[in-house]
Amino acid sequence: MKPLSPSAINRNLLILHATVFIWGFTGILGALISVGSVEMVWYRVLIASITLLIYFKATKFSIRVTKKEFLQFFFTGSIVALHWILFFQAIKVSTVSVTLVCLSSFTLFTAILEPIIKRTAVQISDIFIGIVIIFGIYLIFHFESNYTAGIIFGLSAAVASSLFSIINSNFAQKSDAKLISFYELSGAFFWITIYRLFDHSLLQESFNLSASDWIYLMILGTVCTALAYIAGVSVMRTLSAFRVALISNLEPVYGIILAFLFFGHKETMSAGFYMGSALILGAVFLYPIYKKRQSKS
Repeated sequence: MKPLSPSAINRNLLILHATVFIWGFTGILGALISVGSVEMVWYRVLIASITLLIYFKATKFSIRVTKKEFLQFFFTGSIVALHWILFFQAIKVSTVSVTLVCLSSFTLFTAILEPIIKRTAVQISDIFIGIVIIFGIYLIFHFESNYTAGIIFGLSAAVASSLFSIINSNFAQKSDAKLISFYELSGAFFWITIYRLFDHSLLQESFNLSASDWIYLMILGTVCTALAYIAGVSVMRTLSAFRVALISNLEPVYGIILAFLFFGHKETMSAGFYMGSALILGAVFLYPIYKKRQSKS
């Protein structure tokens, strides 16, 4: 594949930043929607899958893939579903701010998992930034112990997010981002439906949601999922999973600002929380500068 020009790479970086901002707003919607985390993700992937299918029909875009690709995307959808369920559950039992900062450990888990999955050498600098993030997480645990459940759910969501992002970075080199998104979201819908049938919650669902829930779910499923998911996967063709992880750590910055605007003092945390957050985000922002100097030396 022909290398992209610097302007094309910068365009992809801009797309990724816009996508991360939308992801930050996703946390706000998760707090505003009244249904549980499993039901919320079920609606989300259903709406997103239908949106993409309508787009494909309107543009006459072929959704044909090989059997191998279908199975790969479909099973990866289960990881996507797990990530979002854990993410929204973390918000339900804690706050948007706590959940988004814990999601920043995505960088740590990517630094650990990417070399294992791709069979590449472990970078010492990646491990170093991981240690800093671990210390930041420790401070948050220590000073926000009343949100322990939310922190655990948030960290678990970060592991799942890191895993499917690394997998998708491989898929994006060979397959169209729209197809990856469609089949993974459809797979997520399938696996959650199976789960809901098993625990009988789907049979009790009447679809009688409030008007505000429907509005928020439509925004969540279309803009924050279908559009953002395609954009996020497409840039992986030119950006490494670890670079995507670094920029994705701006999500808590955008999300925390939005949370203050929407929920005010409810999102106010202890000084220890902000110390831990500053360590995590500071490490993320300083890392590219360190890598640039390291490459020059």
